[in-house]
Amino acid sequence: MTTDDRASSPDNGPGTDGVADKDDLQRAVEERVAAVEAAAGTDDVVNAAPPAKAAKRATTKKAAPAKTPAKAPAKKAAAKAPAAKAPAKRAPAKRAASKATPEPGSEESPVTANPVVAPAPVAEPGDGTGAPAPQPEAPSPDPAEPDTPQAPGEGESRDAAGTAGAAPIVVPAAAEASGAPEGTAVEGGQGPAATTREVTEEELRAIVEGWSYDPHGILGAHEDGTGWVVRTLRPDAASVAVLDEDGSRYEARRLHDGGIFEASLPRQPGDYRIEVVYPDGDGGQNTFTVDDPFRWLPTLGPLDEHLIREGRHERLYDVLGAHVRRYDTPRGTVEGVSFAVWAPAARAVKVTGDFDYWEARAYPMRSLGSSGVWEIFVPGVQVGSRYRFHILGADGTWREKSDPMAFATEVPPLNASVVTESSYEWNDDAWLSERATAGWHERPMSVYEVHAGSWRLGLSYRELADELVDYVVAAGFTHIEFMPLAEHPFGGSWGYQVTSYYAPTSRFGSPDDLRYLIDRAHQAGIGVIVDWVPAHFPKDDWALARFDGTPLYEHADPRRGEQLDWGTYVFDFGRSEVRNFLVANALYWCKEFHVDGVRVDAVASMLYLDYSREEWLPNQYGGRENLEAVAFLQEMNATVYREVPGVVTIAEESTAWPGVTRPTHLGGLGFGFKWNMGWMHDSLAYVEREPVYRSYHHGQLTFSMMYAYSENYVLPISHDEVVYGKGSMLRKMPGDRWQQLANLRAYLAYMWAHPGKQLLFMGSEFAQDAEWAESRSLDWWHLDDPAHRGILQLVTDLNGRYKELDALWSQDVDPAGFQWIDANDATGNVLSFLRYGKPAGTDPDGDAEGSALACVANFAGSPHHGYRIGLPRGGHWREVLNTDAEGYGGSGVGNLGGVEAEPEPWHGQPYSAVVAAPPLGTVWLVHEG
Repeated sequence: MTTDDRASSPDNGPGTDGVADKDDLQRAVEERVAAVEAAAGTDDVVNAAPPAKAAKRATTKKAAPAKTPAKAPAKKAAAKAPAAKAPAKRAPAKRAASKATPEPGSEESPVTANPVVAPAPVAEPGDGTGAPAPQPEAPSPDPAEPDTPQAPGEGESRDAAGTAGAAPIVVPAAAEASGAPEGTAVEGGQGPAATTREVTEEELRAIVEGWSYDPHGILGAHEDGTGWVVRTLRPDAASVAVLDEDGSRYEARRLHDGGIFEASLPRQPGDYRIEVVYPDGDGGQNTFTVDDPFRWLPTLGPLDEHLIREGRHERLYDVLGAHVRRYDTPRGTVEGVSFAVWAPAARAVKVTGDFDYWEARAYPMRSLGSSGVWEIFVPGVQVGSRYRFHILGADGTWREKSDPMAFATEVPPLNASVVTESSYEWNDDAWLSERATAGWHERPMSVYEVHAGSWRLGLSYRELADELVDYVVAAGFTHIEFMPLAEHPFGGSWGYQVTSYYAPTSRFGSPDDLRYLIDRAHQAGIGVIVDWVPAHFPKDDWALARFDGTPLYEHADPRRGEQLDWGTYVFDFGRSEVRNFLVANALYWCKEFHVDGVRVDAVASMLYLDYSREEWLPNQYGGRENLEAVAFLQEMNATVYREVPGVVTIAEESTAWPGVTRPTHLGGLGFGFKWNMGWMHDSLAYVEREPVYRSYHHGQLTFSMMYAYSENYVLPISHDEVVYGKGSMLRKMPGDRWQQLANLRAYLAYMWAHPGKQLLFMGSEFAQDAEWAESRSLDWWHLDDPAHRGILQLVTDLNGRYKELDALWSQDVDPAGFQWIDANDATGNVLSFLRYGKPAGTDPDGDAEGSALACVANFAGSPHHGYRIGLPRGGHWREVLNTDAEGYGGSGVGNLGGVEAEPEPWHGQPYSAVVAAPPLGTVWLVHEG
């Protein structure tokens, strides 16, 4: 169904504006299924469940643990015991048969027992009577290089003992055609009357070598015209038998030396198992009873595949990747892991891992057709198992790849994906409810930026949950912003070259450990923001790069698909599935980890096609704007704000692109905030100069107010400003050590009073002397020095006053919240201005009135006594902060607790007061009446 089909459907009903919801989509898919089945005929139902016996949703009931196969010295067992116990997850919906089935064992019933209903139907059932699509040509050798016996020569066949000359094997044409790229239904669905055809040696070889697009079309239970057969793939097995649900046992014959076995049954099998005998390497044998992965239907339903094709599956992480699943069957709960990966250009995919001793022979995956997804459910795989995909590209080359949707990984430099399942129980309901009540534009927001690995070396997520959170609470910040926590191979990249977008880095613990850290922060009243990097990704050959042998995630044209400065690939924002991957990833962090904000890195590199490029490809109108990236950012922001109330998105955008924080319905990009990079560079350039020269650069401080309300801004002093030779914040300041400390104190108080939210990189809050490096901890020994402790105390007091005084944040994005007192005292190196709180009442004259704060910042090296400033209200103005206070390490020049505003007009104000402006100091005065 196309978008146009949905829009014009009469089923949309009134009030929908032609947009179908999920129920409409599901109903439309079911109608298409019914129509196809009616056209194809419904005489025979293959492995269909009677309505009364339909499988239930998965529960927390666990299967009894089976004995783990002993690892044979010579050859390994191809299956393991069920996964370790963990909380149940909701199983996909299961389709019941459309007609009743006779009781098992009756003369009318062709079934020996209640048949198993697989997890979900495949995508779009087609006419199974058509000829199957041909298999691809044999590929180059798989990188796993298994010691697999080769298939017989052309024209030969083998009997049960492996000798040539046996009769050909047959399967129903309908069953064989199923699972092909068209997505025809297999077991558990409707199908035409069974016809038979020969199974060729080429098809068996394709399964054994892993390059069959539809191994389930040959393997599993199939009707063969005279009865039923069960085929299974068990490399290295000495013998195989099928154990039916009613206790019947059927010996299997070997169809291929690579490990394909077949057992004949007189009727359709029920909840069967496979009995496998392996040699133990010492002349003996070990016997194991295991489930058959090839009897299960796909874990993705038709609606999932439809949404994936359209690029609108907002919970993509629920269907792709590795998921622990549990299904109730007549023999008890079956527990295992479903694997699903998007690789549309692949000719074949197979999964391998700890569960098959990395031999990549036992689990070829099936194609789900036009969705480009490959899938398999493997019973018995456990939480903690490592895995990878082996992908056969269109060029005939096998590639080993980690899972793009992996939810956990090995600790770098190892890079295998890891099966995980969350058992964490959140305790932050109160925080989430309060967060959703109001926007952050009208709330205090003071952010502490952290590199998790170097705040204090060696701390895990759970240790950071105690030490970091307690520190942030004590310092008065409202938020922690983490530099990227998604898995990345090189720590020196600080996390900005991501290889696993859905996996928190395993350097500091498990995903649930990170959940504990965020939960602990929320319970302490601290929000958590994460840096997110959708602009580019590294070229590591085991990750996203050329994933299925083609430019899949990256743009195919190097003029758009490569970022030369960073040696990375750029996402193809014009491909709907790639946008879906990224939008769902933003939602994943917000929903699965309860993060409160997403700060998007390097937005400017996404917006401009000529960003840091000599050769570039214009857009369709000949311009330099990346229209596809704009559409992606708008989609991401609109989706996040719609789906997760209270979450904020922040852009690191360093140009004058208009409307970064304008709503998407007004043509903007839709971010909540934008980093004010212009203010950061201008103000730092000003304070880095000696006071004697500052009067010539006074405009660098005042210019920010020319555009302060063009966007919703965050004022950042970020990691980028204290690294790579730029020096620490303390070392940027001129003069001797006392002057450096005083300059820093004055600058921080000016920053906290300026319109906009605040962000300070770790270490700057106590004036770390050394430049930051990710390979070592912060210099905590500075806190033994009273001068540095004075800086930390000042930041603590700034945060405390900031949260108390609504004049500093309630009108951050409203010009009514700011007014200059004097912007022109360049000679005195003084700035003075007013901040107003949102009016909450009226004065005696009936005019709306809010709180008022006056800020006087003196960046001269000498004090200004008797300095008169205009004020809007008469009465007492209390001095609530003075960076020159002796407790901070200052000289003690102040205003004895406050000043009195007299009815003497000054600076265009009806009142004025005489203040003492300390040297290299900033003073805050609050009106008290």
